[in-house]
Amino acid sequence: MTSPDALRARLTEGGVIAFPITPFKPDLSLDLDGLRRNLELLMQHKLSAVVAAGGTGELYSLTPAEYAQVVKLTVEVVAGRAPVIAGAGFNQPLAVELAQTAAAAGADGILGFPPYYPQADEEGLRAYYQSIGAATKLGMLVYSRDWANFSPAQVEKMAASIPTLVAWKDGQGDLRRFQMIMNRVGERLYWIGGAGDDLVAGYYSLGIRTFTSSIATVEPRLSLQLHELAATGQQVELNTLLHQHVVPLYAMRTRRKGYEVSTMKTLMDLAGQSGGPVRPPLVDVKKEEVEELRTILQSWQQHLAV
Repeated sequence: MTSPDALRARLTEGGVIAFPITPFKPDLSLDLDGLRRNLELLMQHKLSAVVAAGGTGELYSLTPAEYAQVVKLTVEVVAGRAPVIAGAGFNQPLAVELAQTAAAAGADGILGFPPYYPQADEEGLRAYYQSIGAATKLGMLVYSRDWANFSPAQVEKMAASIPTLVAWKDGQGDLRRFQMIMNRVGERLYWIGGAGDDLVAGYYSLGIRTFTSSIATVEPRLSLQLHELAATGQQVELNTLLHQHVVPLYAMRTRRKGYEVSTMKTLMDLAGQSGGPVRPPLVDVKKEEVEELRTILQSWQQHLAV
């Protein structure tokens, strides 16, 4: 079992955390063969970590049995080449159950997602994450996204009350607030940029050196290039890469709710990997928009071929 300190040490090496999609067949059943093929291609690249059943992996679309299969297969294919971090959320008892399932399957850490209730009191929200942290001996990351938007004082209390909490993944994209949180809590937690590949420049300007990437599930080389340029201060080259090849994708991802997942699955299909449809309430990319994604993918391939 990977200890919380060991997980943190792996993360602090810096780099890209990949968020693989969970492929489904046309009938919306789980495509485990496709997932295996996707992961085998992904693991040809040096990654900081791999998240099983994360947001891009449609955690909230999976049954507990499917979740167990996804985590187990991810651990098997990754085979220790990077930490496997499993998502856990929904409600308190189910989040605890998922975390324990992930630990039994050999995961190296737990990524705590927001609970189902969007108007939770601060004390109740903290108790929810404390339960996830106490469910296993694994290191835990909190994913601050959607309505789980914390003040610096709240994060400080979370860090003090959850011994296994090792890292914080920002999914809000509010760099001012994130900077205030980092300044208040300091080195107690390891800070991860998690709102998107398009914010790498902003995150790295704050001193962050690890970010979570949806693009990595399709084209890890592009995500790794973003990290390298940002970490070495090659700002002009980084901005050019972002503006030409990353921002267009994120503009499309914000076009409709659910597109942050379905655009990536469509790109996987276009790249010859396994993507498939999304499960409701997410929506698939419209047929007339597929060519836009094909153009984006071709621009990546042309850039990387130079």
